[in-house]
Order: sequence, then C-alpha cells, then structure tokens
Amino acid sequence: MNDTLFTLIGSYKKETLDSLQAFMPELILSATIVLMLLVRMPSWGRKLNSFYVALPGVVLALLASAPWIHLQATASEACPLMGKPFFDGMLMFDELTVFFRSVLLLFALLFLVFTKLSGIPDREDSPDFYTLVLGGTIGMCIMASANHLLAVFLGVEMASVPSYALAGILKGRRTAGEAALKYAVYGAGAAGVMLYGISLLAGALGSVHIPTMVAQLAAFTPDQLADRQVVLMSGGLMLGVGLAFKLSAVPFHFWAPDVFEGACAEVGAFLSVASKAAALALLIRVAIGFSHTPAEVIPKAPALTLVSATAVAAAPDHADDHASVAPASPLVATRKFIAGFIALLAAVTCTFGNLAAYGQTNIKRLLAYSTIAHAGYMMMPVAAAVALVGRGDSAGAEKAISAVAFYVVTYLFMNLGAFACVAFLRNTLRTEEIADYSGLIKRSPGIVILFSAILLSLVGLPPLAGFTGKFMAFAALTNAQLWTLLVIGGVNTAISLFYYLRVVKVMTLDPESETRLPVNFSLLSSEGVFLSLVTLPVFVLGVWFDPLNRWALAAAERFLTP
Repeated sequence: MNDTLFTLIGSYKKETLDSLQAFMPELILSATIVLMLLVRMPSWGRKLNSFYVALPGVVLALLASAPWIHLQATASEACPLMGKPFFDGMLMFDELTVFFRSVLLLFALLFLVFTKLSGIPDREDSPDFYTLVLGGTIGMCIMASANHLLAVFLGVEMASVPSYALAGILKGRRTAGEAALKYAVYGAGAAGVMLYGISLLAGALGSVHIPTMVAQLAAFTPDQLADRQVVLMSGGLMLGVGLAFKLSAVPFHFWAPDVFEGACAEVGAFLSVASKAAALALLIRVAIGFSHTPAEVIPKAPALTLVSATAVAAAPDHADDHASVAPASPLVATRKFIAGFIALLAAVTCTFGNLAAYGQTNIKRLLAYSTIAHAGYMMMPVAAAVALVGRGDSAGAEKAISAVAFYVVTYLFMNLGAFACVAFLRNTLRTEEIADYSGLIKRSPGIVILFSAILLSLVGLPPLAGFTGKFMAFAALTNAQLWTLLVIGGVNTAISLFYYLRVVKVMTLDPESETRLPVNFSLLSSEGVFLSLVTLPVFVLGVWFDPLNRWALAAAERFLTP
C-alpha cells in the first residue's frame, strides 16, 4: 500500500512539474503582475513607471515560449511534452498553442512600447493599465490552449473582464465610461448565454472535456443522436455566441463601434488584435475539436460494438454484409452543422463590416468596422478546415488552419500600425476625425506613406502582406470547394477598396485644412521609428513569406494527427 501511495505521489508530482513547465510563459506573466503590484507599496516605487517592470516580464515570457525552437523541431526533436494535455487535461500544449501564444506575447511586447511612446497610460495609471493588459493576455493564452469547456469559459472571462476596465481607462471622459459600460453589459450577456450552452452540452454528452465529448458524440447511435439533437444544436449555438462576441462577429458586433470610438486608440489596438487572435485560436480548437477525432468510433447497426472509422472505410463492400455495415458517424452531421454555421457567420460578418464602414467619419469607428470585416475573412478558412476534415483531406485542413495562423500575424502588424498612426496623429492634431487628415501629405509625408501602405494592405493589394494573407485564406476556400464563400470574400475585398482609399484620398488629394493645429510628426522621432518598424513587416511579408508560412504549417500539421 505504501508503494502504491508513493507511486501515486510521484506520478502526481511529475505531472504537476510537467504542467508548470508547459505553463511557464503564463506563470512569468503572473509573476510580473505580482511584482508590479508589490513595487507600488514603498513610496519610491510609486515614482517608477510600471512599463519598466512589465516589459522585461513580457520578454522573458516570449523567450520561454520559444517558437523558434518548438516550431522548427522535427517530430523526433520536439519537446517531450509537445502534443500532450496538462493540468489534468484542461489545457493542451502543442504547436498551435506555441504559435498563438507567441503571437500574443509578441503583440504584448510591441503594445507596451507603443503605449509608452503614445503617453497613455501616464505614470500614475501605468500599474493598473499594465496589470489589466498582462492579465488579459494570460486569459487569451488560456483561450489558445483550452482543451476543456470550463477552461474555455475561464479563458474568455479572464480576457474579457480586463478589457472592460481598459475601455474606460480614461478617467473623467464620458465616452470612455459609456464604452466600458456597453462592453461590460454585452459581455455579461454573452458570457451567460455561453455558460448555459456549455451546461446543455455537458448534460447531453456527460462531460466538458472536449476529446471525451467528441468521442461520446461519435459513439451515439442514430436514435441516441435524434433524442439529443435539439439540445446539442442549441448548446452549440449558445457556445458560438461567446466566440462570436470575442470575434465581434455579426450579430454580436454591436459593442465594437461604440467601444472603439469611446476608448483610446491604444485600447482599440489591444481589442482588435490580441482579442481576435485568441478568439480565432479558440474557434479552431472548438470547431475542429468537435468535428474530428483521430480514432473516430462508430457503432454497428445491429450491435453496439465500436469500430474505427478507418476500419469501416477499408472493409470490403459485400452485398450480403449490408446488415453489419456501420451507419454514418454522428460527426458527419456535426461537421456539416459547424462548417455551415461558421461559413454563414463569416459571410454576413465581412459583408456587414465592409458596408457599414462606408459612412464613417471617425477613423476609430471606421477601423472598428474594418476589424469586424477582417474577423469574417479570418473565419472563412476555419469553415474550410472543418469541411476538408469531413472529406478526409487532413493535408488540406492543415493548410487551411495554417492560413488562419499566417493571416493573424499579418493582421497584427497591419492593425497595430493603423492604430499607432491614429494615436500619434491624435497627439499632434488633437482630433480623430477623418476630415481633419486633409492635406496631411504636405506636412508629414512619412506617416501618410506608412498609413496608406497599411490601409492598402488591409484591402489585400499586392505586394503587401494583406494580399498574401487573403490569398492563402481564399486558396483554402478553393480547396474546400466553398465557391459561394469565395465569391463573397472576393466581392467584399473589392468593396473595401473604396472606404480605405477614401482615407488615403483625404490625406493626399484634399486641400489642407486652414483651421487645423500645426502638424509636427517626423519619422526620425521615436514614434516615427516605431511606426516604421511595425510597418516594415507589412512590406516584407508580402514578398518574403516563406519562413512565417513554415511556422504556420508547423503549428497546424500535427494538430489533426498528433
């Protein structure tokens, strides 16, 4: 008995140590938050800007994530923990986790530098601001690695609650307070609906562990599936509400324009990039997780013996054996439901986002609708991946997932650069109205050129990074033969050209405003250097994309076949 007890303790100790190792970047961020709060306690610590504590913490977390090691290693050279769940199956440590976690940490690093240069937050508010940013980043990293529906809910809430406070970080500003209130009310409603959906799925499938749930779903007989069909569909749709809210997908986008306009541009950058990246990673995990299992089990018609889908497909088709042939897997219907739901949501989202952006006069509202539209574009390859999984084309599904991963990185630089331009021009012009950018090319040609390149990349024009990202996304739709979605994506790309070019036209062709404040922005300043460095990948990834594409493929290739 003592030997058994010691064996259990040793096994639990090893599992705990392995889990802590896999969770190391998040632990470093947590320690950084604690350190920032402790530094505030002595009087001398209150004079220190928390930026200088937060930045080293994020750098250490990024080094601990080490994508240059995990995403370049072969299967034999990979970390022994790679591809394994940790914390009793709550989270998953695989290449997809490493990729999206690294993207989030890279964004956090650039975001900290951006906020220091823009002046928001000031020294007094910096501990609160950076605590919320790092806390939200931890939640987003949990979203990217969730393997359990309770971890899904925990990650979404850990990412959302700090975002509510960040939206109202500008004290004494009515629009910021209104933005935070709207965001919190919508978020609370979405969280409640999502949690109810999780409870329905748990009741129907007897678990909230995603691999266990999909195995149970695959084992259902047609009668069992028919009895639970309404509950499963309702639960799936309610779970989708939470994901759609984080993606600002139509019709759960209502918060985005008002929150982006009321909050400062810095918070808009955080919501538009980090929140989208984490939500897309979670969407991939949930969509693929509920539509695919490496050993899909299907019950035979006359008996309840479970056999693998591969064995059923490989079995000879004899006419007198029809009675023993297994019926279609319940996952077939699940895949059709998930792929159709995501495709419909993507089509409506990108169309609405692009059409609603036309009449906007505030640059932050325009970028908010642009964010909604790009959420639709990035959801399209996820629908393609689910459809390709249903056809047994795992290689095509992996390319579709890698297209999402690649698009997220290009989107990071495009949107961070766009909001950086807005913030730096706000500090100079004291306005965020598009009309006040008129004739800016005469005073600050450098920022106009960079801003125009970012906007044209958001359209998807070659040879910029946005073109490469959209090309890969549309190629995934072609492989999946989702022709209607492909046409919708192409038409929307053409539509978006007009409102992005309108901003470029105002900055370059319109006469300079006589009532505008003097413009003083040089690319030789620290702000100009930062903006140039952020915009550089927009040019580079349009023509030299192979290294990033290899990392994106590495993140996806062992996701379906671990």
